[in-house]
Amino acid sequence: MGVSTVNWQGRFAILGWGVSGKASARALLVRGAQLRAFDGRSPDTSSQGEAQTVAQPDELTGVEVVYDADAQALSREAIAWNPDCIVVSPGIPAHHPIFSASQDAGIPVIGEVELAWRLQEDSSHAGRPWLCVTGTNGKTTTVGMLGSILRASGARVAEVGNIGLPICEAVDTDAEVFAVELSSFQLHTVSTVSPLASVCLNVDADHLDWHGSAEAYAADKAKVYHATQVACFYPSSDIEIEHMVAEADVIEGARAIGLTLGIPSISQVGWVEDALVERAFVERRHMQAQFLAEVDDLRIAYHDGVTDAARMDATAAAGLARAYGVSPEAVAQGLRDFHPADHRRAVISHAADVTWIDDSKATNAHAAAASLRGITPGTAIWIAGGDTKGQEFGDLVAKIAPQLRGVVVIGEDRSAILRALAQYAPTVPFVEVDGHEDWMFSVVNEAVALSRPGDTVVLAPACASWDQFRSYAQRGEVFREAVARLEANWAAQ
Repeated sequence: MGVSTVNWQGRFAILGWGVSGKASARALLVRGAQLRAFDGRSPDTSSQGEAQTVAQPDELTGVEVVYDADAQALSREAIAWNPDCIVVSPGIPAHHPIFSASQDAGIPVIGEVELAWRLQEDSSHAGRPWLCVTGTNGKTTTVGMLGSILRASGARVAEVGNIGLPICEAVDTDAEVFAVELSSFQLHTVSTVSPLASVCLNVDADHLDWHGSAEAYAADKAKVYHATQVACFYPSSDIEIEHMVAEADVIEGARAIGLTLGIPSISQVGWVEDALVERAFVERRHMQAQFLAEVDDLRIAYHDGVTDAARMDATAAAGLARAYGVSPEAVAQGLRDFHPADHRRAVISHAADVTWIDDSKATNAHAAAASLRGITPGTAIWIAGGDTKGQEFGDLVAKIAPQLRGVVVIGEDRSAILRALAQYAPTVPFVEVDGHEDWMFSVVNEAVALSRPGDTVVLAPACASWDQFRSYAQRGEVFREAVARLEANWAAQ
């Protein structure tokens, strides 16, 4: 089903009737497609429904949606409708029966990202550049920095993808460049996407319940480099990601460009003391480096301190922007204009004589380690737990144990965190808080009980939020509300 052979008036089955699925549907409907959607949830709630088939039209789009909690039955229903193509949402796991069933039936399966690329390339927007970012951590921050830099250059940019706005929503806009955040889920189903430039920031075991193995997860991340046109960026110290670039089937002439927190070599972007510089796109890169920005340009956004993670994100964003042709002046201005998204290592209070940090976005072990790194040893109260996504936490706890004064363990299944604490931090005190009414307020009070004046309480759960919340953002907001109540109570004393 190449771009030139797509019949946009054909039959498309949408599997997964969430944000991505509905965005795909709207983009296809305006092109005259025939649609039917299929979803494993109850039509009345966001929870799993009973194992029975229910069909009803969607109120906003008019698309008939077939609901069935039985994945096998839902797949059979989708195949029986005899679509020309099946569009799967990112939440449909790699082991879902739709993939084998569609292969047996000879029906192509693509994701919303792949659909957006094909829609673009079959329109007047063909050739519009995509600057693609993936990685276990740092994607949203990097895309935010990149978008800010591109706007500072005067470009009409849309920040799309896993950052929140589906790409299909932006395909028909007047944006002239896309800053694209791509999750491993989204990359699993891409095949013809051809970025102008791309980067994988880091790879750590995550979403193993979805991918099935760490190897499969890394293989999907590596797809970000496929068919890259100009530049494949990678952390110069990461051999695994460097190998991804070496093995990628890129457009002839695309270059491999390293990212470093040290002094950059030829064809690298890096730092000379507090100066961000590049030796990749400057005309005489064998002899010169181009100054791009200073670390002080980041301090406006990170007034509590610019971490190595923030500097690496800025390095990647600057490199991608330079691949697009942005001026050095725009890089500096864009970094000064940048504001981090919510729930990413944000200092939210100093109530009860301790510092409170909301890093609810730390949904895996790698992110939690980065969040706690740099805190004075023995002064961190760590709030951890949630949907583990198949992770184990021994390596994480071993790394951060010196930072810990205490731990508050949350989540419906706390066993994996508790095992790691028992083995790798047996002398660190901890408390468990279950999901009783007003339990997050109990969490912050337990954190105070474990702390001493001057300590830091960090919500960096290392887990997804789906066991108790709709999203990491809701988890962060509930935490902030509980801390605000604590602050009010202490102020009243």
